[in-house]
Amino acid sequence: MDLSSSPILSSAGKSPSATETQRSVCSEICMPGYRKSYRQSQSSCCYDCVPCPEGEITNDTDMETCTTCPHRLWPNEKKDTCIPKLITYLSYEDLLGESLAVASVLLFLLTCLVTTILIKHRNTPVVKANNRDLSFILLVSLKLCFLCSLFFIGYPHKLTCILRQTVFGITFSISVSSILAKTVTVIIAFNATKPRSKLKSWVGSRSSNSVLLCCSLIQVIICCAWLGVSPPFPHENMEDEVGTIVAECNDGSQIGFYSVLGYMGFLAFVSFFIAFLARNLPDMFNEARFITFSMLVFLSVWISFIPAYLSTKGKYVVAVEIFAILTSSTGLLGCIFIPKCVVIVIRPEKNTRAFMMKNNT
Repeated sequence: MDLSSSPILSSAGKSPSATETQRSVCSEICMPGYRKSYRQSQSSCCYDCVPCPEGEITNDTDMETCTTCPHRLWPNEKKDTCIPKLITYLSYEDLLGESLAVASVLLFLLTCLVTTILIKHRNTPVVKANNRDLSFILLVSLKLCFLCSLFFIGYPHKLTCILRQTVFGITFSISVSSILAKTVTVIIAFNATKPRSKLKSWVGSRSSNSVLLCCSLIQVIICCAWLGVSPPFPHENMEDEVGTIVAECNDGSQIGFYSVLGYMGFLAFVSFFIAFLARNLPDMFNEARFITFSMLVFLSVWISFIPAYLSTKGKYVVAVEIFAILTSSTGLLGCIFIPKCVVIVIRPEKNTRAFMMKNNT
């Protein structure tokens, strides 16, 4: 019998090929986006396929470690390649940015309409009361307040970052200083009528102009010091949102930013306190009551702004500040000037000197 032709012998006599590699029988091939994770207390050929962590990829099969994407790149959904990070900011193409921009423009036009009404009736008692010039300065500053919110929308550049906070701080300080000057004017005018009063020399534009210039100049000095020490600058924030670059303005010196807000709040509190004391003075067109309520709205908005500003992230930080600017400016416009416009347009019989003298008496 020829044993060499036996199938049993020929099968047993085969030797494995030298090029044949050992294959795992307890694991599958790890695809790109996954890495090997060896099982403890088992042979080295047994492992699990674990997804790569956030920010890391594998671009080949059966890789043991994941690699981190470069600084401005981020993994795709499969985590097998790095792609550029999405750059986000509050733009005019966003629904939120577009809505805030439209609101800003509409409020600016409303302020222009109020200004037109007051200029047309500038010689009537309701306009001449409580310093007509300060009313027009306040209206101009409110227009700038509404328009300055447009600096906060769009991709941040070096110039816009500087203009955002400085224009906002100075225009709002002019607005609040005008209100403070109007309140001081009411008190001086009332007390100057008393016998032997030393305030008679301050009646008129002298006192109001001094208050307006001094209070506004202090804010200008604060802003200049802020810009000289550490001005705002464009910054790419990669920490707040995963896989996204938030293009924003870094405030530079936090002390400078909060000094601007703090001084503005101080002026508003002083205006509120003085207006509250003068709210019951006997004058038909006494604005102190309206100023008291407007400053209450103003302070409420900006006190609420600070925790909201610190708790939000990304482009919504800018949206919160724009909302605070528009809301507080609208509060000033509505509380101080809308009652005047109502008297001028709807109740013109009250806008006469005879009516004013009768009610004051």
